[in-house]
Amino acid sequence: MNHNSVVGLDIAKNIFHLYSLGADGKALKKKLKRAELLGYFANIPVSLIGIEACGGAHYWARELSKLGHDVVLLHARYVKGFVVGNKNDFNDAQAIHEAVLRPNKRVVRVKTEAQQDMQMLHNIRQDLVDKRTALVNQLRGLLMERGIVIAKGINSVRRELPFILEDADNGLTTLSRELLAEQYQQLKALDKTIKEQDQRIGRLCQQNRQSQRFLAVPGIGIITASLIAADLGDGKGYASSRDYAASLGLVPRQHSSGDKQHYLGISKRGNRRLRTLLIHGARSVLKVCQRKTDKLSRWLQALIERRGFNKAAVALANKNARILWAMASHDKDYQKQAA
Repeated sequence: MNHNSVVGLDIAKNIFHLYSLGADGKALKKKLKRAELLGYFANIPVSLIGIEACGGAHYWARELSKLGHDVVLLHARYVKGFVVGNKNDFNDAQAIHEAVLRPNKRVVRVKTEAQQDMQMLHNIRQDLVDKRTALVNQLRGLLMERGIVIAKGINSVRRELPFILEDADNGLTTLSRELLAEQYQQLKALDKTIKEQDQRIGRLCQQNRQSQRFLAVPGIGIITASLIAADLGDGKGYASSRDYAASLGLVPRQHSSGDKQHYLGISKRGNRRLRTLLIHGARSVLKVCQRKTDKLSRWLQALIERRGFNKAAVALANKNARILWAMASHDKDYQKQAA
């Protein structure tokens, strides 16, 4: 594809910046308002359009693809290395133009609306969970200021706070008791809302064939299965299982020179929430593997003995990420390892 059919597009809320090269090799720069963007691209030849993967990128990628253009979403960290000079919108568009031409570019698969819907649901649920955690910590801190200590954990607050509010001899003033009671009602409301979101995720997980199949993998629950199905899609956005594991930060960082290969801890790049869910799920498998004799459990037992519990958990999380990619990309069910 010729350079004059390649466009670097820096998207924004209202004003978009384009960079391309003309037939004479001169730079072509253009600013477009949001309402003008699709009309402009509808009237130019089919092009390769590079966009940095950021807010709104998936929407614009879908809309531009409908017009027949080949749209590539690029990792922001990858594009940053191509910025020349001071940061401004046209320089960003030029960096995107340069990055999309490279053969080893780091791309992001365009997500469907259904994938984004599931991610939206998970983001809303996680925000509610974060608010509940903050509220519980606030309640424990406020009570500690009055000489009342509650053990860590949401269940401890749920269990003990009603008795504290009813205890007339604990020294709480009327106002503090009223305020704490209001906060307790907020906690119950958050519990109810989170439970409703969990039920909705469960229903959607069962309706989605891919996430339903993911549940067969050890350490993969409803939350993880549905979120990975939304993130992974058909798996075609990754060349191999290792690429997907690397995108989640589950492979070692490398610091090598010449013939000396040095591998460090995991890179911890990419989707932190998915990485955390996979590792937590792996820990749950490791806790019960000592009582089992299947091939996976025996492998985990030996790994724990050699490398320790935490490294074994990361190893299983890495393994599960690769298995999930293989299931998605090859459209296959999980095959349990024989004893």
